[in-house]
Amino acid sequence: MKRQDYVIIVAGGKGVRMGGEVPKQFLPVGGRPVLMRTIEAFRAYDSGMQIILVLPSSQQDYWAELCRRYDFRESCQVADGGETRFHSVRNGLALMPDDADGVVGVHDGVRPFVSRQTIRTCYEEAARCGAAIPVIPVVDTLRCRTATETMPAGRTVDRDAYCLVQTPQTFTVSVLKEAYRLPYLSSFTDDASVVEAAGHSVTLVEGNRENIKITTPFDLQIAAALLYKE
Repeated sequence: MKRQDYVIIVAGGKGVRMGGEVPKQFLPVGGRPVLMRTIEAFRAYDSGMQIILVLPSSQQDYWAELCRRYDFRESCQVADGGETRFHSVRNGLALMPDDADGVVGVHDGVRPFVSRQTIRTCYEEAARCGAAIPVIPVVDTLRCRTATETMPAGRTVDRDAYCLVQTPQTFTVSVLKEAYRLPYLSSFTDDASVVEAAGHSVTLVEGNRENIKITTPFDLQIAAALLYKE
């Protein structure tokens, strides 16, 4: 029997860094809202995937209007956004049955260029080991701005010891549901940090550099260039 996979797409941005009133996930890239392109990336990978979209309740009517305007008919369950990303993901998980047997990914709604290969690698590795997240190498020189016990402030650090984390961060449903029963901590910066706090290890897999997070006007220019390249 084929497992049932899920993705929780978190789209709670307010567009502050964009400098406008329209939340960044609704801004158009190549004539279509970013969020629609993100959803389509997962639907293209697996037509049977269950998609859970987490939006602030104040944005849900606007999203429904956009779906009508663009004739967007991809089936999604909608959950209310929470006070933090942690609470938003927990609200999305609540829409899944506790005995669900499969893999769930958590993905940023403003990462529309995740590749099928990245999605496939993440889901397959999570099914094998319980938890997997995509990363890419650091290519710029890194300096530590704060002093530590072993290094003064302003020193260059070994970039090979670091990587940049992307999404989807993927887990078996049981692992992620267990982790999100923990009380919230400010140190939970992503889903992997929650899962590790619950005692599970996380496997790093190769992401794709085009899988950018669109948060600034410059990112929109890069997104337009990536679409043109396609």
